[in-house]
Amino acid sequence: MAGTSQQTEIRRAPRERHLPNSQYPHSPTDAHGRKTYADCRCTPDFERSLEAFRVFQNVECGLAANTIEAYRRDLCRFGDFLRRRSIETWEHITPQIIQDHLVAMTDCGYRETTLARHVVAVRMWLRWLYWTKQITHDAGSLVDLPKGWQRLPHTLSLDRTVELVTAPDLNHPLGLRDRAILELFYASGLRVSELCGLTAGDVNLNIGYVRCLGKGRRERVVPVGRKAQDALEAYLDHLRPKLLERSLRTGRYKAPLTRLVAASLPLFLSRTGGPLDRTAVWRVVRREAKRVGIVGKVSPHTLRHSFATHLLEGGADLRVVQELLGHVNINTTQIYTHVQTKRLREIHDRCHPLGAEQIEARRQRRLRE
Repeated sequence: MAGTSQQTEIRRAPRERHLPNSQYPHSPTDAHGRKTYADCRCTPDFERSLEAFRVFQNVECGLAANTIEAYRRDLCRFGDFLRRRSIETWEHITPQIIQDHLVAMTDCGYRETTLARHVVAVRMWLRWLYWTKQITHDAGSLVDLPKGWQRLPHTLSLDRTVELVTAPDLNHPLGLRDRAILELFYASGLRVSELCGLTAGDVNLNIGYVRCLGKGRRERVVPVGRKAQDALEAYLDHLRPKLLERSLRTGRYKAPLTRLVAASLPLFLSRTGGPLDRTAVWRVVRREAKRVGIVGKVSPHTLRHSFATHLLEGGADLRVVQELLGHVNINTTQIYTHVQTKRLREIHDRCHPLGAEQIEARRQRRLRE
């Protein structure tokens, strides 16, 4: 890939194998035979440590609420592992103990991506313990991240994407909202959490931009296309006032709404006038994908992948796509460069001396078929 001395082979991840749960033979398990998060028990000292660590993550690191909660779940599993090993002193945590925890999770069928997040959570917690002088050595710094398979992003073709974003029935009671959501997803490449976190004051349709708060509370401004602007205007003019009025009648918000308060309310509202959560947005995308006959797994992130892929296919610079997506590291954006294979072949056929012969050969082959 660009910017690296070695070529990284991009392969699709293998099917996940769920092996017998030998580590928890007598504990409640989930559908795959794995111990559930609710059944993990930690010592009181570990629980108090997690509460203090949560404050550090929120105040010092500025992590998103979903990330903090995910790390807490991972650390609770690690705390349950330490409790069963009778390890109550943080100084006794060694790289081998962390490795044993990962082996136990691997035996339960967890993927490399899940294991990598567990390692990040444990290393961050141990580093915090070291910085706060609760331990004298940082055992987590000696543990490497698992080497996982790099999965290709699932994208839609341009025609299928257009079918999806225009699928909502505008005569449906919430059709204007659903159409605005899908148009905004594809026009800006937002994450679902970023879209759900938008307020009315984050959208400026006069100059066509959206201001969102991404991972790590990093703010970015993303331009919005004309079609998405039209869909948002229709939603803001005709449907959102009705949903707001419904929320005022139910007492969710107090009347009268000042301009400042109205600008701070969520941009997209539910049927009852409350904030729209990520699950509801996911259901909207899945329902409309099914309506137009798109098979396979389609999610809000599919539109984000399609947004980036179509930009690169159109000749956009990788750095520009990185800024629009809100990626901190360019390596995260490079996963989308695989889509340029088709464009490179077109350039080769057009510019290479033998390219015209290849084009003619493909044309003749299509005619015979």
